[in-house]
Amino acid sequence: MSVGSGAGESRGRSPGRSVAGNIAFGAGLLLVLATMTLGAFAGVALTIGLADDSFLSPVVPDDGRNAVGIGGIGMGGLLGLMLPLLLLAAVRGTEEKPRLGPGEALLKALVLVLFSVYLVVVSLLAAQLGWILPEGITTLLSFFIVGFSWAPVALIRWERFGLGGMAGLRPKARVRGGSDKSD
Repeated sequence: MSVGSGAGESRGRSPGRSVAGNIAFGAGLLLVLATMTLGAFAGVALTIGLADDSFLSPVVPDDGRNAVGIGGIGMGGLLGLMLPLLLLAAVRGTEEKPRLGPGEALLKALVLVLFSVYLVVVSLLAAQLGWILPEGITTLLSFFIVGFSWAPVALIRWERFGLGGMAGLRPKARVRGGSDKSD
């Protein structure tokens, strides 16, 4: 039997958490999930509308229409997920990680929009498979083509473009169980 695991003993709260902080975290999480979901729906509506009723309609075959929708899911979901996080990083900061300036936040938002357009262009290329393949196979292949199209972009060294902090939007992982040795 381990020490401190008795039924009558209460567990102490970690000193960094409060009820208000947990409620704020939950509300923020729900907001980000809602914007991501609504963004994905809006992206699908936009791209399917482009495929049906715009200058792109002759380019997109009927069997490739779903591929354009998959690109819309990626575009809208990414924008709906990251833009609220960028807004939060622009208005909130700490001593360890200061808030983003307006120029840096605008630059990062522009990069996100350009990457979203990249996903739509890749989905338009995947839709071209609809000229030679049936709809179900085109949809399946486009899911993988659009889903893995970010891999070459992930290999780019973003520090060269002044975007080294794109991964810095999420908090750093805390080291657990280690001793703090300061020399």
